[in-house]
Amino acid sequence: MKPVFSGMALSCLLLLSGCNYLPFGQTPLKEIVEAPAQFEGKEVRIRGKVRDIVKIPLIDLSMYVVDDGSGEVTVIAHDKLPAVNETVNVTGVVESAAIIGGQSIGLRIMETQRF
Repeated sequence: MKPVFSGMALSCLLLLSGCNYLPFGQTPLKEIVEAPAQFEGKEVRIRGKVRDIVKIPLIDLSMYVVDDGSGEVTVIAHDKLPAVNETVNVTGVVESAAIIGGQSIGLRIMETQRF
C-alpha cells in the first residue's frame, strides 16, 4: 500500500505545481519597494488587494494599485481593470523610470498575466 500512496502524493504534487493559484514563488511587495534595483526588468508574481484604479483615456493607459499588507505598487493593466477590493494574483515585469540612490522613481509592474 505504501508505493500506491507515494505515487498518488507525487501525482498530486505534479498537478499542483502547474497551478497558478499556489502562493509559492510570490514576492512580497515590501521587498520590491525596498530594493527595486534587484527586481528591475525581472518577472515577479505578486498577490494582493486592489486599493485604487486609474484610467487615462487620452493615452489608453489603465493601472491599479495592489497592496499585500507589506507594501503597495502600481500595476499597469494588460487587460481590463479588476475591481477595487478584489484580490488579484499577478505576474509581471518590474520597471522604474529611474533608480537614484537605490530609490525608484516611477516604480511599477507591467502585468503579463492576472489570475
